[in-house]
Amino acid sequence: MKYSIRGEKLEVTDSIKEYVISKLSKMEKYFDNPEDVNVKVLFKVRGREQKVEVTMNTRGYDLRAEVSHNDMYAAIDLVVDKLESQMRKFKSKLMSRDKASIVYQDEEIYEEELEDVVRRKKVYLKPMDEEEAIVQMELLGHTFYIYKDVKTDSVNVLYKRFDGTYGIIETN
Repeated sequence: MKYSIRGEKLEVTDSIKEYVISKLSKMEKYFDNPEDVNVKVLFKVRGREQKVEVTMNTRGYDLRAEVSHNDMYAAIDLVVDKLESQMRKFKSKLMSRDKASIVYQDEEIYEEELEDVVRRKKVYLKPMDEEEAIVQMELLGHTFYIYKDVKTDSVNVLYKRFDGTYGIIETN
């Protein structure tokens, strides 16, 4: 796995880097080609809360989890547990699919002229059906997901409704 580890307003020590890599490397068993997995780890401190965000990008799907805790090492343990739980939950659905998914590239924006925009994402759309879009959205832990419909070739927005069901906004 390829790691990108950084801290936001925090210097990430070598011991924390080693610890998070040792914990996340245990997830290699879930991937066919672990060397193709890009792992982004972001550490943040807000008061006494230690926050860890992990995004794992692969050719077929993305996993994302974030955890806050008073202890950074405990937060790392919890975020890895959360990722493993997601992976076990969706592994059977994901392994039956061989399609590529959306690939996100985070680009944080710091220019003063864009004060309201704090993050910009480029989204590369790959064709998928509604079921796969739901799986991808749930893996990312988002309430919406943009995808290209495999049948209609149009860009759609899948969203989670307040009652737990899903809705789709179709474009022309």
